[in-house]
Amino acid sequence: MGGFVGRRRNGIALLAAAALVGGSTTACAGWGGGVSSGGKDSINVLMVNNPQMMDLQKLAPDFEKETGIHVNFTVLPEDDLRDKTSQEFSAQAGQYDVATLSNFEIPIYAKAGWVADLTSHVKADTEFDQDDILAPMTKALSVDGKMYGEPFYGESSFLMYRKDILASKGITMPANPTWPQVADIAAKVDGAQPGMRGICLRGQPGWGQLFAPLTTVVNTFGGTWFTKDWQAQVDSPEFKQATNFYVDLVRKHGEAGAPQAGFTECLNDTQQGKTAMWYDATSAAGSLEAKGSPVAGKMGYAPAPVVKTKNAGWLYAWAWAIEQKSEKKDAAWKFVSWASGKKYEKLVGEKIGWSSVPSGKRASTYEIPEYVASAKAFAEPAKKAIESAQPDNPGVQPRPAGGIQFVDIPEFPALGTQVSQEVSSAIAGKQSVDAALETGQELASDVAEDYRKREGK
Repeated sequence: MGGFVGRRRNGIALLAAAALVGGSTTACAGWGGGVSSGGKDSINVLMVNNPQMMDLQKLAPDFEKETGIHVNFTVLPEDDLRDKTSQEFSAQAGQYDVATLSNFEIPIYAKAGWVADLTSHVKADTEFDQDDILAPMTKALSVDGKMYGEPFYGESSFLMYRKDILASKGITMPANPTWPQVADIAAKVDGAQPGMRGICLRGQPGWGQLFAPLTTVVNTFGGTWFTKDWQAQVDSPEFKQATNFYVDLVRKHGEAGAPQAGFTECLNDTQQGKTAMWYDATSAAGSLEAKGSPVAGKMGYAPAPVVKTKNAGWLYAWAWAIEQKSEKKDAAWKFVSWASGKKYEKLVGEKIGWSSVPSGKRASTYEIPEYVASAKAFAEPAKKAIESAQPDNPGVQPRPAGGIQFVDIPEFPALGTQVSQEVSSAIAGKQSVDAALETGQELASDVAEDYRKREGK
């Protein structure tokens, strides 16, 4: 086991180095989407292939007609995009003017000097209205009071549940449920219909899969990945209690095939009536309530369950950032302003449909009558979840880096993914949680030691 752990430690170092210097463990073959150098009236945009971004690509002719600026898009799957942006921005190659980055990357890239400070553009663009951007989003995309990204859409997490199933068992969902209450409800509704389980929780390995919900559970149980002075806490009593709770709950009352189940699998299970509850991203509600969904109108939405904290929901945004090396920052800002602006949401509603509006970033979105009507079941709970998210204070103790469902350091994707593999193995019954977290503690301790050395501790 020691040799295996050693190789995993080296993996963290290699992947972290890739994030910092632009290397990648993923082959570049098949990326394609070459960009045009273009003239002064064109910009190059590197973008993730999520549905909302594909809608934007369809609507880009409106921007081009309005501004005279042509947009060359390179569109990639999420994993490929992260590799490509890491290479592009760390090398400051200047091939792209704008890219979609998340609130995980933007603070790291800003501190490295890879993304442009947008503050002056924001102040000069009176129509953009930064004050309308939800405060947690502004804070998550800022460093030292300066804006480095603008959100395209945002999300938090909440508990989704079948109102009819709970009612059939005489159960009322608490207004602010605790995790023990949720576990009790899961036991009571398990098997309420043939093939229905009590709850769906991600078990698929990945820092953005299993550990997105699980880290929020760790936070509210009083745990943390690291103390403020960089001491690893993965084998602490609180981290163990939270992880044991999560693993026990999903093993007893969770979905079939839990060790391979991520966001998509839980979404499918919920839509198909295979689970009575699901804790996950607020963005999922749009699919559950969409026209043709078998559970539309049957779902209720409650805040992320808690134990020791007042709030537990995560915070995530796909946002636009401008590469520092770009020579077309003014044109790039016009695109960012358009894509994250108030008019764009109305354009989406009118041309594509109100259920497709990229929500979760602007307060004014929730004042658009057509959008509110289309999202009446979940719009307010989702907005409240985002507004209550606390990325700088997600637990019961000070943290060395920001983030709710992640630790905002370059090493976390590799660390979180490797520890998630151990926990997923525990969900599969192949090892104990204590054994999984013992390995996790070794991995986290290596990361912590590096930071203590850097800080002279």
